Amino acid sequence: MSDATLAIVELARVSKVYRRGTESVHALSELSLAIAPGEMLALCGPSGCGKSTCLNLLSGVDRADSGGVRVCGTDLTTAPEREITILRRRRIGIVFQSFHLVPHLTLEENVALPLALDGVRARRRVDDLIARVGLEHRKSHYPSELSGGEQQRAAIARALVHEPSLVIADEPTGSLDSHTGERVLALLGELRRAEKAALILATHDERIARAADRVIRMSDGRIVDGS
Repeated sequence: MSDATLAIVELARVSKVYRRGTESVHALSELSLAIAPGEMLALCGPSGCGKSTCLNLLSGVDRADSGGVRVCGTDLTTAPEREITILRRRRIGIVFQSFHLVPHLTLEENVALPLALDGVRARRRVDDLIARVGLEHRKSHYPSELSGGEQQRAAIARALVHEPSLVIADEPTGSLDSHTGERVLALLGELRRAEKAALILATHDERIARAADRVIRMSDGRIVDGS
């Protein structure tokens, strides 16, 4: 990147080791990466290569063992949990692989949740995103009444509703048919063009790789192709 000071995301020689009994698993090994506003980056590689670990560090769900992780100007390696929680609520949109919709809230309430946590009401924004992912006819339904693909689309709308600076997605088209997957990719593309949000997506979907500005291929916690 020509000017790192403009980066939404900066990873500097980041390593993460998990312990399983007496065994140490090196999930990431001195990974360095920067992402600019409005850039779409695809992380590709086999299961266990470190993609999800990278996303967990960027979202503040986990912390690096060494190296630097900076998101939207905040150093996630040293920031207190409360600061990270507020950053995640206001500046980061997350699409989890398992969706994490709240079971006792309707689809509409789930999409509005990031705004509600900050006491913000933006009915037009919520309704617009629900319509753009094709779920306006399902907004009063609960997660248990939705298909896997519908839950995936609801999770994507929720991740975008608070106009984040960074969107992090783990297999965002994994539960979608090809037509709906293309629709979701178009929505993510509109977001980054209109709002200059950076997107980082872990995926096996070659459609996402082709749509991305950069593709980073990983193996055994390291970048093996791309920069």
